[in-house]
Amino acid sequence: MERGNATWQADFILMGLLPAYRYPSILMSIILLIYFLAVLGNATLVLLIWVDSRLHTPMYFLLSQLSIIDLAYVSSTVPKMTINFFSGSKTISRVGCGTQMFFWLMLADAECVLLTLMAYDRYVAVCNPLRYPTIMSPRVCLQMAIGSWIGGMLNSVAQTICTMHFPTCDNREIDHFFCEMPAILKLSCEDTSGYLMVIMVMSIIYILVPLSLITASYIRIFLTVLRMNSPEGRKKALATCSSHLTVVSLYLGPSIVVYMTPGSSHTPELDQGLSVFYTILTPMLNPLIYSLRNKEVVGALKKVMGSSWVIK
Repeated sequence: MERGNATWQADFILMGLLPAYRYPSILMSIILLIYFLAVLGNATLVLLIWVDSRLHTPMYFLLSQLSIIDLAYVSSTVPKMTINFFSGSKTISRVGCGTQMFFWLMLADAECVLLTLMAYDRYVAVCNPLRYPTIMSPRVCLQMAIGSWIGGMLNSVAQTICTMHFPTCDNREIDHFFCEMPAILKLSCEDTSGYLMVIMVMSIIYILVPLSLITASYIRIFLTVLRMNSPEGRKKALATCSSHLTVVSLYLGPSIVVYMTPGSSHTPELDQGLSVFYTILTPMLNPLIYSLRNKEVVGALKKVMGSSWVIK
């Protein structure tokens, strides 16, 4: 393409989720329902952890941080999608697109780091229980939370600036429901192959490295659990760890497909479907996964609901 046709000024057009789908109203209704459940579930989990002193432990503190990230994460895409759907306008300014990309990337990367730290927390709790209160002190937990946000922000700043500096040509239609990097880069007039390699390297750092560390942690955990004499202790450890492993699989699995496989093998429908999975669906499932198999969270919920009935 001729560089003379390039521009940094024009707005983008978000084509939306599966634009060829025959029943967009039904699809949007499902997305809004999932969004409502995600906000309700994560907000409830944060509230329970805050009000119940029994949940004032490192594991639940990190879980509350995950819920806060998920609240912001799902809200970085669905509200704009909803506004576009009901207003009939699909445009998003270049600044707005860059802003959405920045927050989405920051939260996505922060979640990868936090999931790794949560696996380390479980590793210490199961494999080194006597030193757990010392290692996972309140100060360390706070540093872990801050580190997750800073780690996500640093990568997001660099990736957003690099992605948005590429000029686009006549085609301004983003074949996606939000400003995701691969979809933006497809509109560029310039050769982006070098930058795609950078994205691959950063994906290794923020996806494969966390996945490897989480896997190593759980191998050590399972070996320790197998040596436990108490069936009840073994069951409790496995229940807690299986919840975390489920969340990791749901989140990192689709991310690997989108960011670490050749883009030429993807269809827009596949990318959008996987993006819905880890951007919208997973934040809704996380509080359910952690709550349904967790007696302490269920007990805290019953306690709060019981108190509300008494007040009435």
